[in-house]
Amino acid sequence: MAMDRRQQVADAAAKSFAAFGYKATTMDQVARIANVGKGTIYTFFSNKEELFHEIMKRLTTEMKQVAERTVKPDRHFYDNLSAALEELLDFREQHELAMKLSQEVREIGTPMAQEGLNQIERAIVGYIRLQLQAAIDKGEIKPCDTELTAFIMLKLYLVLTVEWNKTHEPLGKELVAERLRAYMQEGLAPA
Repeated sequence: MAMDRRQQVADAAAKSFAAFGYKATTMDQVARIANVGKGTIYTFFSNKEELFHEIMKRLTTEMKQVAERTVKPDRHFYDNLSAALEELLDFREQHELAMKLSQEVREIGTPMAQEGLNQIERAIVGYIRLQLQAAIDKGEIKPCDTELTAFIMLKLYLVLTVEWNKTHEPLGKELVAERLRAYMQEGLAPA
């Protein structure tokens, strides 16, 4: 029964953070949404920050599962990378909490909301890093600084899919995958 209560509180917190953001969420709200006394929350979580970290951990675990369902061992690294990044960004766009955190960072600059977004980014970069290492081990790509390369790959993907669209005609998924592969695999050297 205790685990059910903990889950109930965490689910209520996730709803509250998604609806109101980090700053505006209170333990009273979470208690109301969970239909428990405020004291019940404190039996599982010592404060709002700890509760938030639990929600972010759940979110990043979900994201990892989404990416793992996308990656196919028989596909080339760059094809898997494009597919996984596309799924992760679709997930992020559909996930109310990530959207609310982005909005809160833009409007208020709440440090914990920024930390939540950083946690999402670290999870994605960590996943890409593991995929890079697997591709290096298979001989698909040459050895590199996997942490830095994973970060660059994510940022390049975001530039091609998000930043570019702010001032230009959006690129199709196939073109984004092709450009990502061209910049990362072939570089800009003449053929």
